[in-house]
Amino acid sequence: MADGPETTDVFFFEAFKEEAEALRRLLPSGIRAAFTPLTIQECAYGLPPSSFISIRTQSVIPHSWAGLLDGLLTRSTGYDHVKAFLEASRRAVPAGYLPLYCSRAVAEQAVLLWMALLRKLRRQIRQLVCFDRDGLTGGECLGRTLLVAGVGNIGSEICRLGRALGMDVVGTDIVRKHRDIRYVSLAQGVPQADVIVCAMNLTEENREIFRYEVLKQAKPGAVFVNIARGELSPHNDLLRLLDEGRLGGVALDVYENEAELAVGLRSGSAGGNETVQAYLGLKDRENVILTPHNAFNTTEALQRKAGQSAEQVVRFLSEKTFVWSVPA
Repeated sequence: MADGPETTDVFFFEAFKEEAEALRRLLPSGIRAAFTPLTIQECAYGLPPSSFISIRTQSVIPHSWAGLLDGLLTRSTGYDHVKAFLEASRRAVPAGYLPLYCSRAVAEQAVLLWMALLRKLRRQIRQLVCFDRDGLTGGECLGRTLLVAGVGNIGSEICRLGRALGMDVVGTDIVRKHRDIRYVSLAQGVPQADVIVCAMNLTEENREIFRYEVLKQAKPGAVFVNIARGELSPHNDLLRLLDEGRLGGVALDVYENEAELAVGLRSGSAGGNETVQAYLGLKDRENVILTPHNAFNTTEALQRKAGQSAEQVVRFLSEKTFVWSVPA
């Protein structure tokens, strides 16, 4: 841990072991960096440990820090949490993000999740002990319709993998920039899809876009996967859709109020939290798969992430700008 801003060039929050090791290898030796696996709120610092900090998606930056920060780097492809901080604090702190490092990793996780749902993988594992195949008949990807909501860097990679599996791929996005994608509206896409993947950026306009009224139009037995932001798919609505049998399965790598959820689960202090309890109620269902916002986390993506983070840090410390700046 650093003693204060005067002794540290950059402080990394939420840097798990493998990431911190990679960053130490790749950062120039002259840069004084410090690391913690904890979020800002878990550290409970009154003042920022450096005037240049780096976070991921679960840290909540105190508004009082805005005037004490010279720079902010989020080591994530999403930046809604950074924009929320900047807008609330009304300070023009230079901010960067990493748009390119994990598209393949997250896309492969999406495929992993929907295939596990289609093939009833959780039930297969449970029934090994009695070697019972009753109720285990699943579905293939070939010929099924895949709807990808949000066809950006990650979404376009999901589309590519879906096509490679022989799926009929359609996309929905407010910006239709890929000529090889057949675009539809969300209202058109949901009823025809066997697999629905949410890969959207979170904005105030699309918050809760996958609410009950939208997903109830899905085919009976369709599966829903969210690898983008939890606020796009309200958990109570997903629970209702599962209870009513409208969805055949749900897989989530992201959650509503994720910062609160993550800290509560890690600390063991989430007993009275309604959101946490709702997700814990979901996790034991055989047609639900929940993962800890880990879709980005492959060896290959980790190296790209550390390399691009180092590139961002070097650029900011030398020029006070970023290679990839958070859009205004």
